[in-house]
Amino acid sequence: MNPDVLGPGLAALRPRLPSPLTAVEDERFTRHGVRLLLKRDDLIHSALPGNKWRKLVPNLRAAADGGRRILLTFGGAYSNHLRATAAAGRLLGFTTVGVVRGDELAGRPLNPSLARCAADGMRLRFTDRATYRRKAEPAVLRSLLTGAAEELSVPPERLYVIPEGGSNSPAARGCTALGEELRGAADVVGVACGTGGTLAGLAAGLAPGQRAIGFPVLRGGFLAGEVRALQLAAFGGPRGAWSLDERFHGGGYARTTPGLDSFAADFEDRHGLPVERLYVAKLLHGLTVLAGEGAFPAGSTVAAVITGRPEPAEGP
Repeated sequence: MNPDVLGPGLAALRPRLPSPLTAVEDERFTRHGVRLLLKRDDLIHSALPGNKWRKLVPNLRAAADGGRRILLTFGGAYSNHLRATAAAGRLLGFTTVGVVRGDELAGRPLNPSLARCAADGMRLRFTDRATYRRKAEPAVLRSLLTGAAEELSVPPERLYVIPEGGSNSPAARGCTALGEELRGAADVVGVACGTGGTLAGLAAGLAPGQRAIGFPVLRGGFLAGEVRALQLAAFGGPRGAWSLDERFHGGGYARTTPGLDSFAADFEDRHGLPVERLYVAKLLHGLTVLAGEGAFPAGSTVAAVITGRPEPAEGP
């Protein structure tokens, strides 16, 4: 891979890597003899924070390597991934197309999240929910690509597809650096999971004796298979020690509960950290409950990966 394939723009963005690792005093952990660290991936870059940088940059390089500078990707009306892809396109000179779940949104004013995407130059294409669910099927994907290509007056082969959430084999390989940055720093590393790419790469990058715990933010119990498939595609097989705790999704994707909101507000008051509710709050709550259950032996160090920060207008 040509390291200069993205030109001088990538270096000019000046990402903060490795991201900071800070210790916090939290009696809910310390009373069990457990030390808590925060891995501040949210500070990597203002427009591409956290796992968005780690997952998107390898895909941008793969697209540019193949001579494709038009990105097509997928997301819901409040998708962090869509916003990050649009920002990356603006910053690095890619045309971006976002396939948005829900054709009923096409006739409505854009919400703040989609308005940000549009302001960053993303072309929004709204599709009905039944088609969206089938977007990975070859015929459906081909139809979506053809429609976007016709609008742009280019052949479909000029478009590079990034899956929903940005999780594919380049993304998983990009996230191995997260695990490598944490080698020797923690016994257990926790991360919130949407599509599994961050966990797949994180676990692969950790050293022997370390383990990762993923906290799914969606219901359904499907994520273990996704992580295994991503590791197979990225690394040829399983890598690292990882597990999932499915108890802390808060009702499902983009949902919270009054109890979770109260926990997040309390964590903010204790540590001065703005807590993003849809991913990070579920991670921190899960780790706190596990500490109280005695899941971490006394003398352990636990690191929480802070993958994002609150958006000005989060929505369901």
